[in-house]
Amino acid sequence: MNKKRLITRISAAFSAALITLLCAVLPAFAGGGEKEITVEPIAFHNADFIRGMDVSSVISLENSGVKFYDENGRQADLFRILADHGVNYIRVRVWNDPYDGAGKGYGGGNNDIEKAAQIGSRAAKYGMKLLVDFHYSDFWADPLKQQSPKSWAGLYLDERLSAIKEYTASALDSIRSAGAEIGMVQIGNETNSGIAGVTNFDDIPKVFSAAAKAVRDFDPNILIAVHFTNPEQTSTMKWRADWLAQNNVDYDVFATSYYPYWHGSLENLTEVLRYVADTYGKYVMVAETSYAYTLEDSDGHPNTVSEWDNNSGDDLLWEFSEQGQADEVRAVMNAVNNVGEKGLGVFYWEGAWITVGDTTGLSGDAYTQRVNDNKALWEQYGCGWAASFAGAYEPDDAGQYFGGSAVDNQAFFDPSGKALRSLWVFDRVVTYDPVLGDVDLDGEVTILDATAVQRYLVDLIYLKPAAQKAADVNRNGEVDILDATRIQRMLAGFNDE
Repeated sequence: MNKKRLITRISAAFSAALITLLCAVLPAFAGGGEKEITVEPIAFHNADFIRGMDVSSVISLENSGVKFYDENGRQADLFRILADHGVNYIRVRVWNDPYDGAGKGYGGGNNDIEKAAQIGSRAAKYGMKLLVDFHYSDFWADPLKQQSPKSWAGLYLDERLSAIKEYTASALDSIRSAGAEIGMVQIGNETNSGIAGVTNFDDIPKVFSAAAKAVRDFDPNILIAVHFTNPEQTSTMKWRADWLAQNNVDYDVFATSYYPYWHGSLENLTEVLRYVADTYGKYVMVAETSYAYTLEDSDGHPNTVSEWDNNSGDDLLWEFSEQGQADEVRAVMNAVNNVGEKGLGVFYWEGAWITVGDTTGLSGDAYTQRVNDNKALWEQYGCGWAASFAGAYEPDDAGQYFGGSAVDNQAFFDPSGKALRSLWVFDRVVTYDPVLGDVDLDGEVTILDATAVQRYLVDLIYLKPAAQKAADVNRNGEVDILDATRIQRMLAGFNDE
């Protein structure tokens, strides 16, 4: 029997068998809310431009009772919602041992290797690669803090380098074994002043190199990123790239954080990144950015951006609204794209770190009770930026100022967990031109495309946004069983236009 005819018969039988089940499946909308946010597409120089998001706190949030919903109010896996809206890469931080001697988590998501593996596996289910962000610390590493993990305290440099290699390889193996598709590894986080407890600038490159060697040995196809911040310090940032080259550090991607309330103009950001790309041939990207869609707080813990802090300045070019949030993300992507083909992408930092208990509209005893309830969850599940238990490791910061999320008003979800319209920026910034019916994007329409729609509707496979648009052959804004039928009729010669 002709192979194509056989596939057609099998597909028809498959459709009949599943029709009852499909009627119970909610359609997957490909474009809800798209007309309410205006986003000008970008002509990306790099066809694989990363439109990424860090959601490191998601497991602690879910353990605390947080649920996520699409913009139509339907509960769904966070990773499904992100992928449907055009996010193509997930970033996750990894701490060596974010627990005290009694096993109490330090907070900030309690992001150990096990949680990174879970997050990577869930991302892969929806076609998203993973950036593993090794802090090489037991808690937050940033420009002012690069504390040694507890288990590495007192190690001589050579011993520490060996520990870094062993830890990196073991962690990557665990994360990949869980099903994650590791596309990139970040060696250290905002390493302006050090890494893994090493602060001597003659020794820091040795740490980078040891970690890079572990990654190369594990999988030479994984991109290696180094990460700094303060791009507004133009000459210093350029010096960092020179310093890496002078010390023969092996890496692929030069990354910086860019928060517009601290880090200067977009034009300067492009200039710094272009210097690295043009001088050393490295990819460049923004590993962290974010912007507030409101100045209101929703969890009872002070926010980084509020009516009193970081809410004005020459480089804050956008209003604090859903449209303004989308505009900021689009502008940062454009600034990286302006570098040229070496402009690799942008990650939004903690776009789902919402409240575990909404305080909006509450006052008096009701407000106090809700905040106290939130505090209990922050302590129990580590869903705030720091729990009190972190004080044993970091007494001068987390030990005094522990609490909830400082970025709940910079998330892409409202306090109830419902997706904001601004989340569509990750999809709308790209121009899709699919052939209707070519669901597998192989250049032709076949019965396999109808089968792909059927499999998608019963959650056997996931279709990325471009494929969803190709699958919506009747152009009603959703992918459903009628689209599979329309493809079959097209192949049989019927014209339903």
